[in-house]
Amino acid sequence: MTELRFPSVVTGITLALSAAGCATMIPAYERPAAPVAGTYPGAAAQEPAGAAASDIEWQSYFGDERLKRLIDVALKNNRDLRVSVLNIEQARAQYRVRRADELPTVGIGAAGTRQPNGSGSISSVYTAGVSVTAYELDFFGRVRSLSQAALAQYLGTEEARKNVQIALISSVANTYLNLLADDELLAVTRRALVTREESLQLTKLRFDVGAASELDYRQAESLLEGARATLAQLMRQRALDENALVLLLGQPLPADLPQGLGIANQKLINELPVGIPSEVLIRRPDVREAEQQLIAANANIGAARAAFFPRITLTGSAGSASSELSGLFKNGSFAWTFMPQLLLPLFDAGRNQANLDAAYVSRDIAVAQYEKAIQSAFREVSDALAGRATLGEQVRAQEAQANAEAVRVKLADLRYRNGAASYLDVLDAQRSLFAAQQALVQAQAQQVQNQVNLYKVLGGGWKTP
Repeated sequence: MTELRFPSVVTGITLALSAAGCATMIPAYERPAAPVAGTYPGAAAQEPAGAAASDIEWQSYFGDERLKRLIDVALKNNRDLRVSVLNIEQARAQYRVRRADELPTVGIGAAGTRQPNGSGSISSVYTAGVSVTAYELDFFGRVRSLSQAALAQYLGTEEARKNVQIALISSVANTYLNLLADDELLAVTRRALVTREESLQLTKLRFDVGAASELDYRQAESLLEGARATLAQLMRQRALDENALVLLLGQPLPADLPQGLGIANQKLINELPVGIPSEVLIRRPDVREAEQQLIAANANIGAARAAFFPRITLTGSAGSASSELSGLFKNGSFAWTFMPQLLLPLFDAGRNQANLDAAYVSRDIAVAQYEKAIQSAFREVSDALAGRATLGEQVRAQEAQANAEAVRVKLADLRYRNGAASYLDVLDAQRSLFAAQQALVQAQAQQVQNQVNLYKVLGGGWKTP
């Protein structure tokens, strides 16, 4: 036997008069506690000063004029953002429909009826005038509850648009940074290709005169072809990244883009205060959207509760009435009707109770989705902070390694030319230098992209000047 979560019909009749003065029957809303820790793991004890990410416009956060132009183009042309704006318009219209239900609908119309009477003749009645049809007196807040649910859904679509804008800005920035990394990796590869071509020519000359073995020659040839394969792979990857950027922009790349900055000199705001999770995360649009969905589900409970109580509707008209169509607008034909109706559900096979149970379950689902949104946001911020704490040291170490490998190549080449080392040492040094230079570019890209991601996960990017 299921437990009723609302008074039965008999109890509802008893409470009808006392509840008539209530605005709505929506349960009191309380924001669920954030199911996360009070601080982020690894967060600095001393927070950097400055405005919160959600208060910084993207035009101020990014310093590369070329990137800012690309973001501006994307915000004007991206189809995902356009769809989210249209969703707002649709939700706004649905909210206006619900608001209109709170007021009577007045119309002008005419009607005629002909039916047989008891004497065997046919009686006719013609009417014309102003009428109000089935206007519900919302004593128990059913219509207002539905209106508040529609309002919350409308506000949720606005937060969804902000979230789409944040994701779009982050995607454009990260794809642009991928292109910069591709260009720098291509430059590194082309330099390595030139060096290996020179090494191959030198080894071929030494092999021809018997000063080098065929093994040295084939190793130099293998290293050169490896660089060519890497170059082809990078050129393909750059084309793919450019195609991804074009899709985000919603149009081909503009021909008049301003000069850009290097990947290591993007002039971003490096230190963003993260604050207390319970305060920062609820400012993220995706979390606010989840909360609006929870508010809407809570309001639907009020509408389901009100369905247990009497529904009072009014129908009336005022105008002209006559038994003959020709006398409809003559003097003395004025008439009016007033037909109130009260309907109290007595037996509905459990429909109202099932609707109420479904409303409670929908609210519980919305609570779980809201808590999941908070937890996902907490994890994203924690990941970005972990990157901020370690990527700087990684870039420094990669740069030092690349410098050391460059010196090693010079020393190995000098020793080989003087006969103090084999050519294998030179090839190994060149291979290690190429790998270290590639790793340095990739680490620099990761560091800048992590700064972009931290700005995104802290709720930055939706605000405009």
